[in-house]
Amino acid sequence: MRVLLFTGKGGVGKTTAAAATALRAAALGHKTLVVSTDAAHSLGDALDAPLGPEPVEVGAGLYAQQVDAQRAFERGWQEVQRYLLAVLDSAGVAPLEAAELTVLPGAEEVLALLEVRDQARSGRFDVVVVDCAPTAETLRLLALPGALRWYMDRLFPIERRVVRSLRPVLSRVAGVPMPTDAVFDAVQRLHDELTDVQRLLTDPAVASVRLVLTPEAVVLAEARRTLTSLSLYGYRVDGVVANRVFPDGGADPWLAGWARAQARVLADADASFAPLAVRRAPYRAGEPVGSAELAAFAADLYGDGDPLDGPPPGPLLAVERDGEEYVLALDLPFVEREALDLGRSGDELVVTAGPHRRMLALPSALRRCTVSGAELRDGRLHVRFRPDPDLWMQS
Repeated sequence: MRVLLFTGKGGVGKTTAAAATALRAAALGHKTLVVSTDAAHSLGDALDAPLGPEPVEVGAGLYAQQVDAQRAFERGWQEVQRYLLAVLDSAGVAPLEAAELTVLPGAEEVLALLEVRDQARSGRFDVVVVDCAPTAETLRLLALPGALRWYMDRLFPIERRVVRSLRPVLSRVAGVPMPTDAVFDAVQRLHDELTDVQRLLTDPAVASVRLVLTPEAVVLAEARRTLTSLSLYGYRVDGVVANRVFPDGGADPWLAGWARAQARVLADADASFAPLAVRRAPYRAGEPVGSAELAAFAADLYGDGDPLDGPPPGPLLAVERDGEEYVLALDLPFVEREALDLGRSGDELVVTAGPHRRMLALPSALRRCTVSGAELRDGRLHVRFRPDPDLWMQS
């Protein structure tokens, strides 16, 4: 089973790259599902096929799906929505306005990821290709399990105990209904499911991300930052797609100028992402819509090769013994020293890279150590730990 996620800056052609990759995988005999977590839902347009809430066959061995987020939301989150509606009703909010206010931002993308997990674990498909939302939304979504875990580990048990003990008093004093156990169970269920999604998508033997860009300096800069953030959160990137590459230009000075500018950006991309392959797709006269155009797009990217082929998976994070100390190494390509910050909070190492932060649960051995130093070398963060004599137990 393989899961391939495609993301990139809005408008670079990630939906086309995802659909073409899925088509090529199916043509090679892999039973393939392509699904979109992008609220724009342009996957059906690219495939030139009507899509529904269940996988439908759109070609030989190729299935596609457009997640019905509203149906999934009502099925899995209705207890929380009922509670929120009751609170808003007690505050005098009109029912129609209350219904609009209880729609959770980003719920569609979250539920689409749960659907990806379900399809990947169903055993029906060899490959699941995911057309993700643009990079900013995707990074927030992929960081959600870690952020929710912090809340669930620290605040959720206390909040649940307090509300359970004081529910009758709080309801009378506050004048609004207090959440029931069913509401807390729904939150716990969402946390468990998102943790399972994260476990699937960070398994380097199963899942990987492919970045899609166009040969523009601004787009390349965002792709570099995306690689840094994905590495921070533990997601493996195994390839890059450069889309809309101009031909040489010939005698046309305007086209030749664009081709030269793109060539400089592509050379920078090759150097930046090495040893990852930067596959190229030429600028086309029209949009690649339908199976024939997508097959030609895939041929430009992969030639006669299998789109599942890529570099062997390696650990993004590793812990090694170095004399009397331990060294935790974490891939953080392109991160600047000025944008990097480290902290320790109990049994977690807090790593901040620019606007993104990860609470990294430490292995049991490192929990009994103190941080003795850190350095950033060749795109990899090395944090040294020294055993604390007061905590360390000799075997």
